[in-house]
Amino acid sequence: MRICGHCGKSIAGKRANAVWCSTSCRVMGARARKALPAEMTSSPRWVRFALRPRKNGKLAKVPIQLNGQNASSTNPATWSTYEATKASTVGDGLGWVLGDGIGCLDLDNCFDENGTLSDFARSVIAEHEQQVVLIERSLSGRGVHIFLPMAPGAGRRSERIEVYPPDSGRFIAVTGDRLRI
Repeated sequence: MRICGHCGKSIAGKRANAVWCSTSCRVMGARARKALPAEMTSSPRWVRFALRPRKNGKLAKVPIQLNGQNASSTNPATWSTYEATKASTVGDGLGWVLGDGIGCLDLDNCFDENGTLSDFARSVIAEHEQQVVLIERSLSGRGVHIFLPMAPGAGRRSERIEVYPPDSGRFIAVTGDRLRI
């Protein structure tokens, strides 16, 4: 039996690819997918970020405080709560400073031209799915962030994946665009 992705009611009789029983459940389901996990929102590790041009023509994501001044990914005095950061309109978006035992796997170039997730990304997600705090599409729309509990240690980088442990002194631009796998 097929059931609604939000309320659990039967969606028998709806179109074959239906996920929701009603418009209300579709809206509520979309809001729930955008909600960020308490493991992150309850911690005052939030900054805004600004996109600034580099000399090579690419954009850099720079952490900024709610007052518009630069923030530091290693100085908690420049961070804020999720509620205050979300309410702010400074800069271009939200960022979360890694820590509190949560690190991030940053996967690049995970989607093909049709928006289909690559087998590589699917295998990395499957390997860590029991531990995941949040899986989201990155700001570029082509990558994936996997936030998960991680031991402190050295980060590492390969051709398609960057590993940022909780003590790496990094912040990640958070989109809230959760992936449904």
